[in-house]
Amino acid sequence: MALLSKKDADFLSGHFADKLETPVRLVYFTQTMACQFCRETEQVLREVADLSDKVTLEVYNQITDKDKAEAFGIDKIPGTAVIGAKDYGVRFFGIPSGYEFTSLVEDIVDVSRGQTSLSAQTLELLTKLTEPVHIQVFVTPTCPYCTSAVRLAHSLAIASGKVRADMVEAIEFPELGNKYRVQGVPRTVVNETASFEGAMPEPLFVAEVLRGAGVMTDAEVEALVAKLTKNAKKN
Repeated sequence: MALLSKKDADFLSGHFADKLETPVRLVYFTQTMACQFCRETEQVLREVADLSDKVTLEVYNQITDKDKAEAFGIDKIPGTAVIGAKDYGVRFFGIPSGYEFTSLVEDIVDVSRGQTSLSAQTLELLTKLTEPVHIQVFVTPTCPYCTSAVRLAHSLAIASGKVRADMVEAIEFPELGNKYRVQGVPRTVVNETASFEGAMPEPLFVAEVLRGAGVMTDAEVEALVAKLTKNAKKN
């Protein structure tokens, strides 16, 4: 039984026809045992790939294809890399269902085009990065605010070769939820040590990521927050 309704499939097929420019590979890692949502995740990805001849699905076993899994940085399953003309570092760990299905669809578009809607200010701030940055955004499928955090994180990865960004479905990986003290979502973890919670406007999200990466100071972030608050009151 198809997971996508005919109405949704028709809409997405047209959306991809209008928006996709270059081919996109969904590189998916799974196992036949000990993976609660691997089968459903593969079905979601397969139905999405069937909507456009520019989208292809590659399925690998994390154990028997260990070298390939390591090459893509897939250390847990279900794990999906969204690859365009190059590997931008866009990853999904867990099933991209519920609100996160939107993240998958729009990431496919951005990766196909090799560009995002990030502001010029954000792109300039990203040039400050000199070391690799790993962003993990913990989500649940029913969280309406998580998509914006995932999309921003993935957009940063597409815009900067220094950034890798993962969506991590918190319910599927409770051990990671405990490790990073995920009590609410979205929760964003930067380089294993820094974290922040909640959906944020783009400038503040970027500032928190850069603070976590050691590029912006606490004072600089606080100044930005004050500026955003002042502008919000004016509007």
